[in-house]
Amino acid sequence: MVGTRREILLGGLALLGTGAVQKPVFAAASSYFDGTAVDNGVTYRKTNFAKIDKKWHRQVVKYFSSEPIGTVVVDTRHHFLYLIMENKTAIRYGVGVGREGFKWFGRATIDRKSLWPRWTPPPEMRKRHPELPEFVDGGSAKNPLGPRAMYLLRDGVDTGYRFHGTLEPGSIGKDASSGCIRMFNEDAIDLYQRCPIGTAVQVLPHIADQAENAIQVSETTPVE
Repeated sequence: MVGTRREILLGGLALLGTGAVQKPVFAAASSYFDGTAVDNGVTYRKTNFAKIDKKWHRQVVKYFSSEPIGTVVVDTRHHFLYLIMENKTAIRYGVGVGREGFKWFGRATIDRKSLWPRWTPPPEMRKRHPELPEFVDGGSAKNPLGPRAMYLLRDGVDTGYRFHGTLEPGSIGKDASSGCIRMFNEDAIDLYQRCPIGTAVQVLPHIADQAENAIQVSETTPVE
């Protein structure tokens, strides 16, 4: 059963939360990056995972859920995104989520996907930050969406929220965005490949609040 509009846009600040980020930080700490890679003709900086706490690394974990295989579940309190797999497992990704006043919870579907997406700050964000450009081209080093965006819709209506990459790897594991779910760029590429159009998404405040022992993590296995 799809949640109500209020559940999707919890907090009464839906319009304020429609942007990917509060304000892009174009000069990210260099220590979070190491070398470059090429993706679809675009050169980008690779995440320096040696500087990232291992709990935020992409890995396979034990996961017990009544949701169908292929569903994406986000635990906003603990900053994890789970892609449910077979045999009671999931791929777990560390993510950054909405800061206070911009959090949202509910169900949606990935109904649009984009490689190196163009970023257009919504009017509400530009009103708060008039110095922002009208748009930033896809592939630009200043584009806060990074290499991939997966657009979350409900009943065919864009919620304004996305799963996407980030200019700020240090924000993963934190409440940092205007509602969108940030991922390491490499993880955004990985999730994009695994989630077809129509993928079901559930964003929760805290998985354990929904069902006792809903998730149990055992020894983890890194995902290449």
